Amino acid sequence: MTDAATMRASEEAAPGAAVGFLYPGYSAEDDYPRLESMLSAGVRLPLVHTDIGEDAHRVDALLEMGSAGRLAAGVEELKARGAQAVVWACTSASFVFGWEGAQAQVRELSRTAGLPASSTSFAFARAIRAVGADRVAIAATYPEDVAEHFMAFLKAAGTEVVAMRGSGIITAAEVGTWERDEVLALARAGDHPEAQAVLLPDTALHTAAHLSELEAELGKPVLTANQVTVWEGLRLLDRTVLRPDLGTLFTAEAGSRTPIPG
Repeated sequence: MTDAATMRASEEAAPGAAVGFLYPGYSAEDDYPRLESMLSAGVRLPLVHTDIGEDAHRVDALLEMGSAGRLAAGVEELKARGAQAVVWACTSASFVFGWEGAQAQVRELSRTAGLPASSTSFAFARAIRAVGADRVAIAATYPEDVAEHFMAFLKAAGTEVVAMRGSGIITAAEVGTWERDEVLALARAGDHPEAQAVLLPDTALHTAAHLSELEAELGKPVLTANQVTVWEGLRLLDRTVLRPDLGTLFTAEAGSRTPIPG
């Protein structure tokens, strides 16, 4: 039996809660086992890679990346690995559909899987409320035209965006090579004095190892894509996990707030 098959067999036999993630490509998928080990909550986070298609932060490519067929292709494997809820772990290939289109994307994913479902874009919308922020700054790896779609999505959720910075990176593969210094520099460059939280929206960006340092550096909540995606998955399972080392989002204060419905 291969190592991958052994892992799947172990997951299928393992009791307890599991939330599954559909993740496009391979850029920062290792954030998920890292976050699982940091949670120490007995919740498994199985991940299945979806076909990324063309690796491009470009609207047409992102619409194809987030198409129903590409997401549906990974559902059965996640269910076989014990997932009780599923999250589309991609921000850009959900928010480019707009608020209503992203809702339709999640509804179709839930219908296909027969499980509660969400996406990273909705995870951000809920996480912003959970940390008590009304005004945010966006520090994006994307080109600015793509980042503007995220800004519009958040405005539809009732969030005021006081600053938005795009970095012009076209491929997730390049983003996945960024290390600590680049991540911290991105957050600092995207911050704004009026922002109550700073958002790093790309799931291709490694951030799990830097959450505490990011917040210490900026002195305010920092929400990152893989962090909020895992938090959203726990919400779907009705699980609250308190781990301040995972940022303000995983504190008791954030857990006491009611996130947006839907």
